[in-house]
Amino acid sequence: MIRHIVLTKFKPDTTEDKIEGIYAGLSALAEKLPGAQNFTGGRSESPEQIERGYMHGFVIDFDNWAALKNYADNPEHQALGGQLVANATGGIDGILVLDLDV
Repeated sequence: MIRHIVLTKFKPDTTEDKIEGIYAGLSALAEKLPGAQNFTGGRSESPEQIERGYMHGFVIDFDNWAALKNYADNPEHQALGGQLVANATGGIDGILVLDLDV
């Protein structure tokens, strides 16, 4: 299984409603794509408070690398990813992505 982890440092003027809308779109996409499941996302509530500005994140599990590629190539994902970049501090510099083979 591949665990896709995305952390975002959003611009200060990005509303929680906007972020929730992007995440809702990603969650809906994960539900309908074969091999994708378990979308979880939101704002950090860590008592450690060492997010370093990356206050929002999400995780999606994929059955394999091919399922992750299918997601990455999907036009709906690309549009939602574009919204993440447009609302992140510094564009792509405000986004971290990790893909772990778990």
